[in-house]
Amino acid sequence: MHGVSFVDLKAYQIIKPASVRRNSRLFNREREPRDIQGSEDWVLVIDSSKKAGHTLVVCEKPDAAKRIAEALAQEAIQVVSVEGVTAFRFKNGTESFVVCAAQGHIYAISDTIQERSVYPVFDIEWFPNHLVEKDAEYARRRIESIRRLSEGAQKFVNACDYDIEGETIGYNVLRYACAGQQNSALRAKFSTLTKDELVRSFREAKVAANGNLAIAGRTRHAVDFAWGVNLSRALSQALMNTRGRYRTISMGRVQGPTLSYVVDRDVEIGTFVPRPYWAVKGTFDHAGVRVEANYSKDILWNKSEADAVRTECDNRDGVVSRASVETSTDPPPPPFNVGDLQKEAYRVFRFSPSRTLQIAERLYLGALISYPRTGSQKLPPSIGYRKILNGIAKISQYSGDVGELLAGDLTPREGTQADSAHPAIYPTGESPRRQLQSWEAQLLELIIRRFLSVFGKPVLMERANLTISVGDHDFVSIGRRTLKEGWMKYYGKYVKPEDSRLPPLKEGDELKMIAIDYAERLQRHLPRYNQSTLLEKMEREKLGTKATRAEIITTLINRGYLVGESLEATDLGFTVIETMKKHSPSVISTKLTRDTEERLEAIEMGKEDVTRLNRETLEVLSESLMAMKANEVSIGINLDQSVLATLSTQNTLGPCPVCEAGKLIMIRSRTTHKRFVGCTNYRNGCRASAPLPQRGVIKTTSAPCRYCAWPIIYVRTGRMPWRLCVNVSCPGKAGRRNEVQTVQKRR
Repeated sequence: MHGVSFVDLKAYQIIKPASVRRNSRLFNREREPRDIQGSEDWVLVIDSSKKAGHTLVVCEKPDAAKRIAEALAQEAIQVVSVEGVTAFRFKNGTESFVVCAAQGHIYAISDTIQERSVYPVFDIEWFPNHLVEKDAEYARRRIESIRRLSEGAQKFVNACDYDIEGETIGYNVLRYACAGQQNSALRAKFSTLTKDELVRSFREAKVAANGNLAIAGRTRHAVDFAWGVNLSRALSQALMNTRGRYRTISMGRVQGPTLSYVVDRDVEIGTFVPRPYWAVKGTFDHAGVRVEANYSKDILWNKSEADAVRTECDNRDGVVSRASVETSTDPPPPPFNVGDLQKEAYRVFRFSPSRTLQIAERLYLGALISYPRTGSQKLPPSIGYRKILNGIAKISQYSGDVGELLAGDLTPREGTQADSAHPAIYPTGESPRRQLQSWEAQLLELIIRRFLSVFGKPVLMERANLTISVGDHDFVSIGRRTLKEGWMKYYGKYVKPEDSRLPPLKEGDELKMIAIDYAERLQRHLPRYNQSTLLEKMEREKLGTKATRAEIITTLINRGYLVGESLEATDLGFTVIETMKKHSPSVISTKLTRDTEERLEAIEMGKEDVTRLNRETLEVLSESLMAMKANEVSIGINLDQSVLATLSTQNTLGPCPVCEAGKLIMIRSRTTHKRFVGCTNYRNGCRASAPLPQRGVIKTTSAPCRYCAWPIIYVRTGRMPWRLCVNVSCPGKAGRRNEVQTVQKRR
């Protein structure tokens, strides 16, 4: 296994003791899996004396492997098992194929030091994932399966997702499990898992001109690991060494500035002093039709000004001094890229960005949409607009709209953003092979509606502007009317025109003043970030990648740095950022992360030296680590206080109904990583505990359950939260189950 050599460790020793040992889990066993003798699994037998062997196709996911086999096979597919892992064997013409899947990253970056307390760690290598993660036995079986399937293969095809992560996965599998085939393998590039596109992609598969995309991907993993593991250990060990309390406190080059945005916004909100102002509104009548108009000055800073306007205008009629009607057009929205889809799904369904990406991935593997991890807003004609629309037309709810579009010119409205690997996200027009879950059906409909709308005509809007003069004071009213709904018709319920019509008035028309009033208001601070607007901020600042931004936000929430739908930084989140600002300002600098992203993009194009990026990364990182080590005590004390404060506010559900002395809190298991309810009085013998939903955002309530006095929580996994008593033995739950059973018996 080849390592990732950064710099000489001796030049950067900070706290590495002389007794540090190699990680026995990585080094006291063979680092490449061995043959397992006596396996009852099917074994691919290849006669090495013959020149012709099979073609091994390496996919990223099992569902993709199955789709590829079904698309390419010209005879019955033989489903085989090697090491308990399914593969597909078939023929296409005279060529024999075997298709296997890696199931994501089966190789992972790790350091080679056993003690988790040691930092810095710059001795970084790629290892089989089961040697790095405890729960990754699947990786051992996958690696051994692919290794055995590769024996005797005469040709290799990398059919992993065509992006930086997929390229990295395929490169590692071909390099390590397939004994150095990464440079000779053909590359199949496709954006959907439909049969036609898969057949075309394999027909046009070629050996990659260079491995720059994989090199950039592997470099990204190495750089991010170096930042993440070292900063996280420095923070965690500061807490452990100072207070004897262990908690994983993570930090990384993308986590840092992202968390900093929320913290800075919280500071702005906390220090914002709202200034009162007065807004004046007049209500007029014309021929029995009421017209409301706002005073021409939106803000009056003094109450005396508002009083003066009301006094001077009260019981006086107004006259139309200016009236105009303008028409304007609103073009269709661009097709979805992954960021646009995540933001729109949050607006419409309140799906978190990470959840949207998970659902989109399932739809892609079902050949229902194109590859979702794309930055493109382009729909090239090569995707076949008419064929896709004809497929969508088979679904009754879209047939009428599709018929209208097919009768016109099929020219999509495109955005400015492009992606060299994939087009924008679009539906394939294929029918589902299985019953979709409700959230899958929702997201698919949104994608279909967006696709239809990009072929629609612009919306024609009419805007009426009215100025009503009362003496020396002017009041303004604006009306809007949709003349032609255009693309809005095809986007359906996901967009609503905001019509507010005004009566047909002209200059010189008189209006009777019915009422004039004012309201005191306060200036509002900038809104808090939510997951959608934070994702948008990351996009603007070029932090992370289109595939990792949602994951970063989820990590910050799971670490206890951020809480709430309107994201607020916890005490722990504040302390981590304050620590970084004081001792490692570079890691929360947008400039550092943006520069690194630009240099990684340059590596993809072959314009940046990997060694230089690695060395400069560790030079900056080493300075930060030395500053943090020198101030370990103060960092540990501050972290300890913030951890306790965060736990007390965030995780406390209520008093324990069992011992009545402790409090029930949310706990996450170190071994299983699952969350559950436990009592703070555990050390004194209280064993009160209960499971919690493993998905969704949990919000506590102040009222206990009326049946059992255990806490009531709200869990949000989609748009609407559901109410739950955490007690699995709650009498109220039993009663509801009995009611359901009784109703079923009556039926």
